[in-house]
This record gives sequence, structure tokens and C-alpha cells, in this order.
Amino acid sequence: MPGTFVPSHYWPIGLFLVLAIGFAAVSLIGGWVLRPSRPYREKLMAYESGNTPFGDARLPFPVRYYVICMLFVIFDIEAVFLFPWAVVFKNIGLVGLVEMVIFIAVLLVGYVYAWKKGALEWD
Repeated sequence: MPGTFVPSHYWPIGLFLVLAIGFAAVSLIGGWVLRPSRPYREKLMAYESGNTPFGDARLPFPVRYYVICMLFVIFDIEAVFLFPWAVVFKNIGLVGLVEMVIFIAVLLVGYVYAWKKGALEWD
């Protein structure tokens, strides 16, 4: 029957998934049961660097913050791609070098564009 076939090499993955979910559940429930719960007014107050909170804490972030975060993630991903490339550089030769130069050039063009547009300014 086509719907009941489960290859035997998937069982360790399923077992690992069940163990991971079980460990997470036992950890969360154990922490909830065992930790002391003695709330008081100061403990339940929002924390703002030791100062008395003022105003609403749920203010919207400016769009510029998200743009800078996305640029950081993009250039962080560039670094992640450079490490495996450096490890296998001897095996891939000149073709790999040309591809990485093109990759870095595209990212450099994007960086210069973002810089010229003022996306990296934090005003």
C-alpha cells in the first residue's frame, strides 16, 4: 500500500525529533513547577536600565532600523559563504575564484548603493 510505506532509515530522525520535543517540554514544565513565584510590584514593572519607566513601551521602531538589520544580515551571510569557499579553494581553482569575485562585486555594488542612499545613517 502506497500510504503506509515508511523507510527504516527515517526512524532515527523520528526518534530524535520525539526526544527533542520531549526534552523541551520536560524542561519548560519542570522550570515552571520548581521555580519560586513571589511577584511584587517592582518585580512586575518593566525594566528600563534601572530607571522608573515612563510612557508606553510598545512604540513602533523606525523603518531605518529594519533596513540596517537587513543589511547586517546580508553582509553576515556573505561572511558565511566565504568560509566554505576558502576551505575548498584549492579544489575549485580559477572558476571558484572568478565566481567569488563576482559574488563579492555584486555585494560591494549593493553596499555602495546603500551607503550613497544614506541607509547606513542612524539619525
